[in-house]
Amino acid sequence: MRVGVIGGGQLARMMVPAAVALGVEIQVLGEGPESSARLAMTAAGEPGDLDAVLAFARGVDVVTFDHEHVPQPVLRALVDAGVAVRPGPDALVHAQDKLVLRRRLAALGLPQPVWAEVADARALGAFLAETGGRAVVKTPRGGYDGHGVRIVDDAHGADDWFGDGPLLAEELVLFRRELAQLVARRPAGEVVQWPLVETVQGGGVCREVFAPAPRLAATAARVARETAHRIAVELDVTGVLAVELFETEDDRVLVNELAMRPHNSGHWTIDGAVTSQFEQHLRAVLDLPLGDASARAPHAVMVNLLGGPADGDLDSRVPRAMADQPAAKLHLYGKAPRPGRKIGHVTAVGDDLDDLVFAARSAVALLQD
Repeated sequence: MRVGVIGGGQLARMMVPAAVALGVEIQVLGEGPESSARLAMTAAGEPGDLDAVLAFARGVDVVTFDHEHVPQPVLRALVDAGVAVRPGPDALVHAQDKLVLRRRLAALGLPQPVWAEVADARALGAFLAETGGRAVVKTPRGGYDGHGVRIVDDAHGADDWFGDGPLLAEELVLFRRELAQLVARRPAGEVVQWPLVETVQGGGVCREVFAPAPRLAATAARVARETAHRIAVELDVTGVLAVELFETEDDRVLVNELAMRPHNSGHWTIDGAVTSQFEQHLRAVLDLPLGDASARAPHAVMVNLLGGPADGDLDSRVPRAMADQPAAKLHLYGKAPRPGRKIGHVTAVGDDLDDLVFAARSAVALLQD
């Protein structure tokens, strides 16, 4: 069984140990020699280079992705060439284009923020008037980790973005916290879900994840699970799907965004679940029976390592973090430290949530200090 991954980032890198354990040959189309997944990189090329992607796909049984930024024409050319593309272009477009996603969720009657497609300042002004004078404006394509997202309180607050087409305007949701429901689905129709988690963001970037989400009301958990299951089925998703959610102050659960690949909110599963999201993704895209997604312990905490030490010398700090927090699990992505860059994460798994938070945060602090 040969799986080809388009994109050489840390998600592709973390699929490699799972592939080895399953006896699956994994090949990566990476962007260059500095790619995080360079040890499994068998070809270099950009995801928009049709010739490079087609040549890469000829040597594998199924193609999947490290990110969603593969153009639709390339995806459809792969399908036309007889390549098994999972998730397929009709599913993946909902993770690529936020306006497409909002329209589909509305058609399905699933809970989401109040939204509108706005083509100019006049339309944005009308939306602001309807939603209390403030709104979130997003570029439909290309945004991630806070990029392409802006809070505005003026009709001209997004004028510099309108030249590229209509924008997505959403109500400014007063949320209690952010949640994420991870689900996996294979072509045969089997669906498996992990426990609902709480994610903590900072500057538009995920900082911490708590699994399962603490203080979770049964109704919120049920709505999240049912919503994620229906999205996976109705959109015909294959592989891992992350449904990012808002838990609002008035106890609603609203869909924020989707990711159709392993996701930052699921990194805890490597150490904290019976089947990690990376193993599950490979099982799903190969249409193999899915694994048990149960948690191995009452709690798991994941803290991202962002930026790294100011002097760039991460290696010298690793032994100190290991010695100080021997129960914490370090996962480094082979990336050079750079302000704001995700270069790794730390996970702690066990019975006492407070102890786990301390262990994971302490290890990250020692790696950055």
